[in-house]
Amino acid sequence: MFEQYSHAINWKPMRVTGKGRFMKSALQMVQMIKDGETTSVALVTAALERITETDDVLKAWVWLDRDGALEQARAMDQLRQSGRALGALHGVPIGLKDIIDTADMPTECGSVALADRQPEFDAVLVSRLKAEGAVILGKTATTPFAFMDPAATRNPHNLEYSPGGSSAGSAAAVAAGHIPVAIGTQTNGSVIRPASFCGVYGFKPSVGMIPRTGVLRTSETLDQVGIFARYYEDVALVGDVISEFDPADRSSFCRPRPKLLNGVVSEPPVAPNFVWFEMPYSDKLSDDSRKGMMMVLDALGSRVERLDAGGQFTGLVESQNIIHYYEIARSLVEIRKNHSDTLSPKVAKLMAYGATISDSAYNEAIDLRNGAVSYFDSLFNDFDAIITPSAPGEAPLFSAGSTGNPIFSTIWTLCGLPCLNLPVLMSENDMPIGVQLVGGPEGDDRLLRTGNWMLAKLNAVDADPAGSDEA
Repeated sequence: MFEQYSHAINWKPMRVTGKGRFMKSALQMVQMIKDGETTSVALVTAALERITETDDVLKAWVWLDRDGALEQARAMDQLRQSGRALGALHGVPIGLKDIIDTADMPTECGSVALADRQPEFDAVLVSRLKAEGAVILGKTATTPFAFMDPAATRNPHNLEYSPGGSSAGSAAAVAAGHIPVAIGTQTNGSVIRPASFCGVYGFKPSVGMIPRTGVLRTSETLDQVGIFARYYEDVALVGDVISEFDPADRSSFCRPRPKLLNGVVSEPPVAPNFVWFEMPYSDKLSDDSRKGMMMVLDALGSRVERLDAGGQFTGLVESQNIIHYYEIARSLVEIRKNHSDTLSPKVAKLMAYGATISDSAYNEAIDLRNGAVSYFDSLFNDFDAIITPSAPGEAPLFSAGSTGNPIFSTIWTLCGLPCLNLPVLMSENDMPIGVQLVGGPEGDDRLLRTGNWMLAKLNAVDADPAGSDEA
């Protein structure tokens, strides 16, 4: 029934390389270092070797700090030898999307307009990663300014396909077994969609969970940080590390953060309830995706309530577009004025349109968004998660020049809800298709707990199809 649904990604050997297929999780790596079974130098060296073998064709990375990464790894190993306290990500190699500032390597935001840009300070989330012992290998490819135009990155499952965007390199690097985890961002569908296309776990927490100071800001309202991982528990591990209150980020909330790893390992008090909305754009689903989604819904049986999308969804997609275009045109005004020649005609046209959107139209869109946030807040009193496609289907062909349609992420990102891609389906072309779970505001731990329950449920149903409607 389901191609894979276990906690570890276990696809058929990738066409780029089969190496890294059985890579340990970041959580396991940390424990192995602590126990003396391996070293950070060994893990980082292996990661760099995998990148060397495959990235000439994959193009997931735009900057690698090989010497710096090995120096970091040696420092982590010395700390372990000294008997000092070790961090939650001690010695683990990871990658950062090239819109996240680092003081020790360039951040070019995927654009020639910012070539050789060297930030003075680390982003807040980078400081958190380093404080917990993570080894930053380098920067992963992004679409220019994390917006619209595809990067040069290919899909590790089949080089003829796109990995999606804008977090193309982060998703591809994890899928190819270069690294166990990577950081990306999402303004519309830029974590969930590439995670679906590349067959990895993708997690976009609630708005305000992860600080954005030092991350390229194109939309104050919509920009959110997310995580890619080969193993389910790693999205929680990394999420716990980089979640904190940031007074410089106006979306950041000064309340205790949900404990994500606790959510992964805990059992629901009762079997979760899901809701499936038949959205107006459900006709965009491919045959493979619709068939797969129906199989998942049937497997969950009575745990799913199927509803038509009501008036509360009206105008939300349009509101997201208005907010996004209005804010990006103003956030990147200097780029539009001084580097317009570096923008594609399509991007230049959309930014020009954004500059014409009136304050009143923008404020109306914000008001509609706020109303939807209130609706979803109450919805999750009755349901643990919304179940929905992650994308319309498999990844588009690379030659199409598209990162894929983000429509199945748009409303959830607009409302700042936590979203999770589960890589549980395969198309007839042997390409990944993800299933998305959406949780309530700041209910990120509950969402991860529900996702874990669902993965176990699908596993059990596949072993015993007759038990598909059991609670």
